[in-house]
Amino acid sequence: MSKKKHIYIYSPSSAVRDRAAFKRGVARLKALGHEVEVDEAALKSQQRFAGDDATRIAAIGRAAASRADVALISRGGYGLTRILDALPYKAIAKAVERGTEFVGVSDFTALQCAVLAKTQTVTWAGPALGEDFGAEAGADDIMEACFDDLLHGQGEGTGWRLPARDAAVGEKLRSIHGATLWGGNLCVLTSLLGTPYFPQVDKGVLFLEDVNEHPYRVERMLDQLRHAGVLARQKAVVLGHFTGHKKVPHDRGFGMPSVVERLRALLKVPVLTGLPFGHVPTKVLLPVGAKVELAADGRDVFMVWGHRHAHEGHDHHHH
Repeated sequence: MSKKKHIYIYSPSSAVRDRAAFKRGVARLKALGHEVEVDEAALKSQQRFAGDDATRIAAIGRAAASRADVALISRGGYGLTRILDALPYKAIAKAVERGTEFVGVSDFTALQCAVLAKTQTVTWAGPALGEDFGAEAGADDIMEACFDDLLHGQGEGTGWRLPARDAAVGEKLRSIHGATLWGGNLCVLTSLLGTPYFPQVDKGVLFLEDVNEHPYRVERMLDQLRHAGVLARQKAVVLGHFTGHKKVPHDRGFGMPSVVERLRALLKVPVLTGLPFGHVPTKVLLPVGAKVELAADGRDVFMVWGHRHAHEGHDHHHH
């Protein structure tokens, strides 16, 4: 392991219910050689939340003041959309400027979108402590490697292979340069539409994932974004994993492939699938708000953001 990093664990959303996973996550990060600081309210609980709204707002403030290398959420769930009008945006932006990376997934999409809309600051879509570092089967190697890249300023991009049925999309994809990467959980993102916390990103690369949403509900949310003009304004829409839903007999073959096929027919914008992101163990880390390049070689897709730290405020070099 290279230099020891300082990781601050806090709970901005739902209460930690799986204490064992929380403990395993902390132990795993320590085993990787890091200094782990646990926020004083990380295990608090009020109704379904990790403490009341004021408690969670204060915890976000402490994460921003921690001077840690990474502020990592304990878990997602629900809770951030309630407090978007009270978040310490300036403090978060300042913390990122000083070198603290904010990392999270799921409900964390609300904070990421709001921070991007308000301050143009980059945060990272990635793991949560409990479900990822504290996974019962052990932490995923690829996720850990991506997290390590972030910690050491090495991460310059990610790549994945399109599912075979999407080969034609890869063949047709023209290289995209200097597009803002944004997105996250579809349900959370869609709930921000029409609010000051929805990023106004034009010519961006929008990535989306969700869990426990039936394909018809996914389609309805995608259509809301489409009817609002959001999808047509992007340079690409990239779908991660949509997991946890159950097929029902009256679907009669309607599923995620149907949703994707119809979306492609309705949009001129390329719709890519297979991004290793979502409520799955193998997830990459994605810089929300960063400029990226997107290119494909057959079924292999590459998304590159270059050295984040070296290039802040400069154009990214073309790779």
